[in-house]
Amino acid sequence: MLKIKAGLVITIVLVMALFGWVGFTFYEAYQPKPVILQGEIDAQTYNISSKLPGRIAKVYVHKGDSVEVGDVIFSINSPEVEAKLAQAQAAKDAAAAQKEQADNGARKEEIQAAYNQWQKAKAAADLMQKTYKRVASLYEQGVVSEQKRDEVQTKYNAAKYTQDAAKQLYMMAKEGARVEVKKAADAQERVYVAKVDEVKSYVKETKAYAFHKGEVNSILIHSGELSPSGFPVVGITDMDDVWARFAVREDYLQFFHKGATLMLKIPALGDASYPFEVSYISVMGDFATWRATESGKGFDMKTFEVHLRPVGKIKGLRVGMSVLVEL
Repeated sequence: MLKIKAGLVITIVLVMALFGWVGFTFYEAYQPKPVILQGEIDAQTYNISSKLPGRIAKVYVHKGDSVEVGDVIFSINSPEVEAKLAQAQAAKDAAAAQKEQADNGARKEEIQAAYNQWQKAKAAADLMQKTYKRVASLYEQGVVSEQKRDEVQTKYNAAKYTQDAAKQLYMMAKEGARVEVKKAADAQERVYVAKVDEVKSYVKETKAYAFHKGEVNSILIHSGELSPSGFPVVGITDMDDVWARFAVREDYLQFFHKGATLMLKIPALGDASYPFEVSYISVMGDFATWRATESGKGFDMKTFEVHLRPVGKIKGLRVGMSVLVEL
């Protein structure tokens, strides 16, 4: 009798346990499951390009190298720029010589020659003056004709004009170039000085320097290859400027508020969770990723790009690592 009662109690207990397990299973099955979103780590990248077209002489870095601001990244060989510099320098020297000539005026020998020409013309004019006076006196006495007097008078006037012209040439040689000529020569020299400076600035561009610190992630053009102007030669990534990037469906945006802190898992770094702060939420949904919330309901959900930045530095973090957030 006791055995029958004991067996009955055990049966009842087992049945109750079975019902309890079934009930708990159904309860768990109908509980809302946590939503896990997957994103990836991204970082700020920079491309170091050449302002000049030419052949890459040498790339001084390798993939994985850390660079600081001012480090030489690559050099470029551009014979065209060197030729232009020689041309500009020659033009500058010529302009400087013209300016010096305008400032200094004529040489002593040229001034003396102009003075001698003036004195020669002056002597000729004095002689013609005396000749004219004698011929005029003879004309009054009736010895020579009026025609003869007029001829001598014309020669006398021409001698005076020649004397005045020679004097003006002497004065110009003595005083030097006019103010306008000096200004023009000075401006011309400044033009070619600026051209030389311009070409020198291009010469400086034959070496490219890092304008931001980071880690070399790519080398697109190697030594000996031609590089067009503005084409990226070396790419660097700043691992101090990283963020987690998610494509969040609009019905999940309620969990993301700018400035809010969420705990994210990075499977590549183990099971630990790391605090990230929401720093950016796209103002426009992505039309390329519509997806239906329920089949046949007739409306779609857009996705929005969301960035979360790590609160502190995470050791071993690399671009492209998967990131998980549980909502």
